[in-house]
Amino acid sequence: MEPFSDQFMEFHPVHGTNVQLDYSGTQATRVESFANGVCFSKHPLKPGEIFLIEIEDKELGWCGHLRVGLTAQDPRSFDAVPEYSIPDLTDLGNSWVFAITRNHNKIIEDAEVAEEGLPGGQRLGRGEAEEDAAPNMKPKTFFTDTHLYIDSVRIPRDKLVGRSRPGRFSHILDDLYKTNALPPTARRSRIGVLYVPKGQDLADMHIVINGEDMGASAKGIPTIEPLFAVVDVFAATKCVRIVQVEYGFSSLQTLCRKTIQKHIVHRMALDWLELPEALKHYCKYE
Repeated sequence: MEPFSDQFMEFHPVHGTNVQLDYSGTQATRVESFANGVCFSKHPLKPGEIFLIEIEDKELGWCGHLRVGLTAQDPRSFDAVPEYSIPDLTDLGNSWVFAITRNHNKIIEDAEVAEEGLPGGQRLGRGEAEEDAAPNMKPKTFFTDTHLYIDSVRIPRDKLVGRSRPGRFSHILDDLYKTNALPPTARRSRIGVLYVPKGQDLADMHIVINGEDMGASAKGIPTIEPLFAVVDVFAATKCVRIVQVEYGFSSLQTLCRKTIQKHIVHRMALDWLELPEALKHYCKYE
């Protein structure tokens, strides 16, 4: 798929009553309770464009985690944003939402479904625990592949995996993150949603967790209407922030970050450099 112009991703000003956005519109925090945390992308997604978020904070004592998906419902059309993405939003129709769990996120496609397909944008397969799934003999390619490929869609890998908090062993943790060892519901985990065109006016919804495609979680989604990303800051997930993905030429900010990181041994060494604190923070965490 041809690359498209980057657009700065933000949350929509219409959101659940318990959500508070930061000044940039890129961080959403549920300030109380466990519900009314539904958020949307400010603009509809383009085909193959990923809406990527990172879990910033969690809250103990609740059962359940982040939920992500797509909706053809324009957020501006709501008199009141649904309390829950599942089932309230999905029951309105033209919405497809996937609940992220600690272990059961990989979609196992049944052979019959693979051959016949599913009508009307239905959810496909089921999540299975790792020990129940067939062993994946394909070697890990995160260190060699610069892009994640989902059919004809190419997504740069450099932002798909989060980084650990700077510390003595952060370089070891960063390598573990790249092998998708980080639980999907943990802090620093990065989760994205996108749709991949499939024929005329149809698409499949894919969830990407820490650099790995979880498969088509919904098939046959109609794309006649614009599709907004859905992020439900639900239960144990307290706060998320948007991660900007660059598809074209890298920005000057990104080029500066890569140059600085190339010439230091460890992220902690950034503290010794005479750089603005904002730039140090960007180099440590991105």
